[in-house]
Amino acid sequence: MYLKIFIAFFLFLMSFTVMAIEEPEFISIEKKDAFEIREYKSKLIAQVLVTGTFDSASNKGFRLLADFIFGNNKTNEGAKKIDMTAPVITRDASEKIEMTAPVISEETERGWYISFNMPKQYSKETLPIPNNSEVKIIEVPTEKFAVITFSGLVRDKKYAEMLNELIEEMKKRNLEPKGPPILARYNPPWTLPFLRRNELMFRL
Repeated sequence: MYLKIFIAFFLFLMSFTVMAIEEPEFISIEKKDAFEIREYKSKLIAQVLVTGTFDSASNKGFRLLADFIFGNNKTNEGAKKIDMTAPVITRDASEKIEMTAPVISEETERGWYISFNMPKQYSKETLPIPNNSEVKIIEVPTEKFAVITFSGLVRDKKYAEMLNELIEEMKKRNLEPKGPPILARYNPPWTLPFLRRNELMFRL
């Protein structure tokens, strides 16, 4: 009896973890175990610049971006109902935008850039306009990245371990990073640690 309840609960959690969420498109140039070189297509992102520790900046940035995609925005046509492929509601002159993955964190001298990829159905002309001026919409060109994928919670020790592994794989291939490491997280906060998918990336 208890085993059946546990299995049902586990499958329930899995359904949230593996549900189809749009991810940015890329071409895999090389893949070996957890390491991969990717070429990402051009895309739109919503981005905020926040300060503080990694955790506090991530939380603040996520809240600002979630506020935008869940309706704190305006469209040129007023209230607009979107296709059911992007579960949305009509709310005044705003539009709920479909959630995508991953959430991106990138440290700079000015603070942390936190960003969401925008669904590919939008262009810069059709994407709702943020009401909050802190949220910037940016067109990102085609880019190449060296990537390492790992599970679990992103703690200092794990982060350092995976960063070193990524750097070692890049050294083997004489790859030079352009800019700081970027952290990509794909799962909602209630996801069990062993089911989480995280990635560390360097631009090439």
